Amino acid sequence: MVEGKWFAPGAEISVPMSIRSAVFGRGEDSLDESSWNVIVWHDGAASATGRIWWQEGAYWLGDIAVLPEKRGMRLGDLTLRLLLFKAESHAASMIRLISPADTAAFFARLGFQAEKTLATGQVQMFLKGEDLCLDTCKGCKKNCPKAC
Repeated sequence: MVEGKWFAPGAEISVPMSIRSAVFGRGEDSLDESSWNVIVWHDGAASATGRIWWQEGAYWLGDIAVLPEKRGMRLGDLTLRLLLFKAESHAASMIRLISPADTAAFFARLGFQAEKTLATGQVQMFLKGEDLCLDTCKGCKKNCPKAC
């Protein structure tokens, strides 16, 4: 069974932090106070996480992580979609993220576009709210109510 759980800003976030620490090797930071964190559970185990926060006129996504033993199960895709759904439910007009260059294609599949390459080699990406489409059929069904 797969399920997601949200942690509101200010909530106790030891579970999301355990995954972030295992994948990225770092702990809490100043963004955690204002971020919504999500956990994806797989067969009762916390397996993936990500966070979203509002900053400088855009919703930012970050720290999307899947435990190594849980990769290849589309849990990262689900985590990203949950974060995008949160942005959509808050009428986001712009969504941004910073991605390692080797994972930029993962985000491009859902419409993110490269904006600039940072000095670190990472890629800053954006997705306009009007271009956000979580419809998996992409309008392939006849008379689809949300043909993107």
